[in-house]
Amino acid sequence: MQLKKLLDSKKFAVLAEMEPPKGVDVKDMVANALLVKGKVDAFVLPEMSNAVMRMSSLGAAMVLKQKALEVVIQMNCRDRNRLALQADLLAAHACGIHNIMAVGGEEPSVGDHHEAKAVDDIDLLQLLQTIQKMQAGRDMAGIELEGNPEFLVGSTANAGLGAEALEPELEALALKKAAGARFFVLPPVFDLAAIEPFLQKVDLSTTHLIPTVLLLKSVGMARYIQRHLSHVAVSDSLVSRLQKASDKERECINVAAETAGELKRRGFSGVLFSTLGWEHKLPEILRRMAV
Repeated sequence: MQLKKLLDSKKFAVLAEMEPPKGVDVKDMVANALLVKGKVDAFVLPEMSNAVMRMSSLGAAMVLKQKALEVVIQMNCRDRNRLALQADLLAAHACGIHNIMAVGGEEPSVGDHHEAKAVDDIDLLQLLQTIQKMQAGRDMAGIELEGNPEFLVGSTANAGLGAEALEPELEALALKKAAGARFFVLPPVFDLAAIEPFLQKVDLSTTHLIPTVLLLKSVGMARYIQRHLSHVAVSDSLVSRLQKASDKERECINVAAETAGELKRRGFSGVLFSTLGWEHKLPEILRRMAV
């Protein structure tokens, strides 16, 4: 459990998102992960993000685990009832996967199977409580397990919310911590000033926050986020910087590396790189981050 050791020792953890394939061909996912083996501390495998059908997080994690890579699987309540969630948790532990990230999961209507029905047998907090109970040796029905699993458990927190929504989010964070969550992944951060109100309410020495660094691909992508994602702040100055750059792709990589470096200097517990299909750019981001 390398990730747990890093968090316990308060060392900066570098995570990278690896999207499972929409099919059975895993060669690109494996190749991209191996490119940064030894430089990335753990790979996060999303569980059908944006409700798009893909290989399961657990299945993809098992593939990377066979390559001696540390993995974090996502679990959500959208697609499975309490029986299936507990079964997958037991299977994950038996396969040597000990890092779990409990997430909300987007509505099926936003994905590629619009007719799918969400399960939502239990909610996110109940899932965290269930994991905690299973680690203590019993399932949701109170029946004793034949060997109890052991996990490092994380979840999410939205640091970019406005003032009115901030207090409920902080209350939700406290409930998740009480339910056993040890680390929290934040949405993409481009401007630390935008999440300063959240940071003023959270003690970084006792709460492991891991912001997402999203690799921009174009000026258009930056503008889209600026206009449509209210909880992710993209400044006009950043858009202008990308517009003026002679090599916009390289500048996007520079922005990601600089943001990650600043997060490390500010005392966050780690960073999660999300490259959205540009996983092959991770080596260059990491090289520039180290400069």
